[in-house]
This record gives sequence, C-alpha cells and structure tokens, in this order.
Amino acid sequence: MSIVTDENREAGDDFEKDAVSQEDWNESNLVTETKPAAKKNVTKKKRRIEPPIAEKLRDRYKTGFAWIIFGWIAMIHVVALAAPFYFSWSGFALFIAFYYLTGCVGITLGFHRLLTHTSYQVHYPTRMVLAFIGGLAGEGSALDWVAMHRKHHAHSDQEEDPHSPIHGGLWSHILWLFPFRNAAEQRSIHERWAPDLLKEPGMRFLNYAFIPSHLALGALMAYAGYCYGGSYYATSWVLWGMFARLVVVLHVTWFVNSASHIWGYTNYETTDQSKNLWWVGLTAFGEGWHNNHHAYPRMANHGHKWWEFDLTYNIIRVMKMTGLAWNVVDYKKKSRDGSAIH
Repeated sequence: MSIVTDENREAGDDFEKDAVSQEDWNESNLVTETKPAAKKNVTKKKRRIEPPIAEKLRDRYKTGFAWIIFGWIAMIHVVALAAPFYFSWSGFALFIAFYYLTGCVGITLGFHRLLTHTSYQVHYPTRMVLAFIGGLAGEGSALDWVAMHRKHHAHSDQEEDPHSPIHGGLWSHILWLFPFRNAAEQRSIHERWAPDLLKEPGMRFLNYAFIPSHLALGALMAYAGYCYGGSYYATSWVLWGMFARLVVVLHVTWFVNSASHIWGYTNYETTDQSKNLWWVGLTAFGEGWHNNHHAYPRMANHGHKWWEFDLTYNIIRVMKMTGLAWNVVDYKKKSRDGSAIH
C-alpha cells in the first residue's frame, strides 16, 4: 500500500511517480541462489549513461548545499585531530566501549536489523533504548537513518539510491549527505519511507533530541573525566570517547555504503553491485557481508559462509535465548520477503 500523496509531492518530495510498496526495502536483489560461472541471461536494472562528474554533482546539489550537516561532520573531524595530544588509556577505553555501543548495538543491531528490516522483535522499551543509542553514533536520528536506508534498498545502485555507487565512490561514501532538503522535504521522506516509526511519539522525540543528546553525552564525559583526574582527563575523555569515536563509527558505516558496493566477492548473483568485503565485515560487526544482505534483506544472519563472522547476529541469538528478542527472521529461503520467522 502506498502512502505517497499529492500533499507529499506538493511538500517538495522528489520521489518516483510510480509509488513503491512499503515492503520494497525488504525485497531481495537476488537473481540466482548460486552465482553462475558466466553472467548469461541475467536481467540487470536499467541504468542511464551518466554525464561527467562535475555535471552530476551540480545536478545532485541543485536544491542547495546542506551546510549544517557539512559543519557537523567537519567539526567532528577537525576536533578529533587533537585526540593524539590528549591520549590516555582510560580515554581510549571509552573510545572502544562507545565504538562498540554506538556502532554495533546502536547502528547495526538497532537502526539496521531491528528498525529498518525487522529481522527480530523486542519489547518497546528495548526498542527505544536501541534507537537512542543509535542516535549517539552521529549518523542522524532513527527516522532519518531508517528512511534513507529503506530507500537505498528499494533502489539499490540505481539513480534513486541516495548513495548509489554509480555516482562514484566518494559520492557513495560521504558526498551524498550534503544535498539540501527543507523541513517539508525531510518530512515527506519520513512519511514515505519510515511511516511506522513516524507514528511513534518516542521516535519523533528522538528526532528532535539528536543534537541535545550528543551535547549531554559530551558534558557527562567531561564532568566524569574531570572528577577522575582533572582537566587533562576531561579533555581526553571527550576527545576519545566522543570525537575520535564518532569519526571511526561514521566512516565504518560509510564504508558499507561505498566499499561494499565496489570491492569484494559475491555469494549470490544480484541486480546490484553489493559485495562481501571481509574488513568491513569485521569492523562493521557483520555489515560487510553486504552481498548476502542484499540477497536476503530481512535475514538476521548476514554471514552465510562459515568464515563470515557476524557479531551482531550472535548478539541477536543471545537476546533470543534470554527472552529479549523473538520472531528472529533466520530462514534463508524465506527471508527474501520475511514470511517465515521463528
């Protein structure tokens, strides 16, 4: 059922004229179960012949440049440059802890497999905690992140894909973040691609609390560090626990969008360019087995070979054993549409 309305379009959305089912973000890109030796008679999604890169960028930024988002990301990177001058083992421990907490628990376990694809289910308080932690990764609120990722799956590696590699690796890695969208356009994106989350007051609150939550976490780290060992540790904990960690978490996630659609190997023949890339698989807690994921989007386990270790799936298994999670989508042959769960 489509939720795209005339009011949405009048608000400024630029979506395709033919509305897509809400479940398109869980549709598989699988062509064949076993990759053929030669690519014969494989139907690929049509792609237009692309203009030169400068012309493409002008077209992509025709609505303007998102200076606030650019400033946020630039500020994180610039401040993080000071981290080596304020190194402490306790600050580095915070870096590791929050890298895991926000990158694995927040983004991968929460934003991606739970909120985007519903690979498993949890109680509402757990759902909200995961959404809050995911917001602390610096990648936007749950509403923003889920909406864009669902659109990516519905149009994987096509013109409408927000971070399509057909526009180049740098575009799919970071430049896709900077086209300007006004409030009405952003609202239309939420309504089109994350209507389920938009109905939840808690998710709407977290959308507005994105920046304040980061400020609160930074202040808490500074205060705790000062109590622990004075101004040096206050600075060290903020630089390592916040800024250096944000830089790493951001780029690890962006490498899933860029590198895992450019380099690597495939287990399945799909209609897009998704690849399995081992170092992204390890640093992104299982997200780098990306070809597997695009073949079976709702499958909780992204590692389909014995050597494809998926830390996030093992966390889901533990959550299921302890009663924190249920309805885990783990039937490979069914997880293309999510019709089989256990």
